[in-house]
Amino acid sequence: MNIKVETLPAYRIAYVRQVGPYGPANIQAMEKLKKWAKEKSLLNESAIILGIPQDNPETTPPEHCRYDACIVISKDVRVDDSICEGELSEEKYVIFKVKHTAEDIQKAWTEIFPALQHSGYQMDNKPILERYTGDMVNHHYCEICVPVKPL
Repeated sequence: MNIKVETLPAYRIAYVRQVGPYGPANIQAMEKLKKWAKEKSLLNESAIILGIPQDNPETTPPEHCRYDACIVISKDVRVDDSICEGELSEEKYVIFKVKHTAEDIQKAWTEIFPALQHSGYQMDNKPILERYTGDMVNHHYCEICVPVKPL
């Protein structure tokens, strides 16, 4: 697992929100987002796709868990009623690059928090991001971006 610290810039995003238990419905939200993005010619090598589980499933009832499937968009992209629009603020993250397989992602989740303790940072009280770029997707990788603040 590759680890680095990065400050992500503020992003304008278009997103599809799924409310309910995390799992297969998240994939459906992502597919709906990709369909919209493809129609707008936004799915290319430079596209940045984000999966944002907004709630901790250990403390939030499954039926209230929110998942946002997002794509970073420029100021000139017009957003219609079929999709939501929002902004992410600039934040510092510890980024874990992992193979995009169920077992590697599950393994990463068990290693992230011990690795954070040795990084000089602690988790900030903001959602964790899953980040995908065209190049990473083509090579079956994703990044788990954990929001942090100094110890």
